[in-house]
Amino acid sequence: MPDKNIQTVDPKLIEILVCPLTKSPLRYDAEAQELISDKAKLAFPIRDGIPIMLVDEAREIE
Repeated sequence: MPDKNIQTVDPKLIEILVCPLTKSPLRYDAEAQELISDKAKLAFPIRDGIPIMLVDEAREIE
């Protein structure tokens, strides 16, 4: 039975989204509910199944 706390994001949406800074592809982290830009070292949050693609809302990653 799937965890009801984990939202799913349409895979087609993830395929077309790119990092707003680098225009590079994003990696989906379902557990953290984030889209990761490895190139920009930013993690964009996903809230209620909606990716928040604002640099101001992203968190920096190592």
